[in-house]
Amino acid sequence: MLLLSGRGKGFCGGYDLVATAEGGGAGEFGEGAAMEGTALDPAVQGANHDPAATWDPMLDYSMMSRNVRAFMALFDCTKPVVCKVHGFCVAGGTDLALCSDLLVIEAGAKIGYPPARVWGSPTTSMWAHRLGPQRAKRLLFTGDCLSGSEALEWDLAIEAPPEAELDARTEDLVARIARMPANQLQMMKLLINQQTAGQGLGPTQVLGTVFDGITRHTSEGYAFQQRAAEAGFKQAVRERDEPFGDFGGRASKVIR
Repeated sequence: MLLLSGRGKGFCGGYDLVATAEGGGAGEFGEGAAMEGTALDPAVQGANHDPAATWDPMLDYSMMSRNVRAFMALFDCTKPVVCKVHGFCVAGGTDLALCSDLLVIEAGAKIGYPPARVWGSPTTSMWAHRLGPQRAKRLLFTGDCLSGSEALEWDLAIEAPPEAELDARTEDLVARIARMPANQLQMMKLLINQQTAGQGLGPTQVLGTVFDGITRHTSEGYAFQQRAAEAGFKQAVRERDEPFGDFGGRASKVIR
């Protein structure tokens, strides 16, 4: 089996969009890409930020669908994948987490998709699969995040221990799973994944990936990128999120 975890102050903040947003799409791989060596910066290869220029949506889709296939390697892996989340898991970082099989999330962590507010659509489209339609809409209609404790209440996480117990509790779960025969684990994962696939995950991912390119080419998307070019990406994100009252400390409770 596999255990997926992050390093530093958080699990993953998603794609490295600083150079893209501030420079209008120049560059190649984002230094902080969600899956290093596989996940391309989503504004590269045809995602031109000049509203007067021609945008090729299929070139954009070709590039972003490659990222989806990389994330889905976790979902399709024959071995169980347990994901341990600490600090924050947002934007493209949630694709890594939600394509895993089981989530253990630190109680005070934050997980969500703030780019739903502008300049993003979840390409792997796993939110409804993990939460159900109504709760997925609750998050994506607002871009709000869940704490680890809330993720447990919503059945997104399997456990939500405090920070001091995160490693030990995750290791206990992994050790318990490891007692199972490998072939039994493979069959159980394949059995459950077939139900998910049969509910239309593949076609939904196509739509989510196309929508992601469109969000970067709406009038609001162009305005966001222009503001990032003028004031810096972090400031543009701050201005996007401040009206929602959740910019800042990662332990704040935003779902009520």
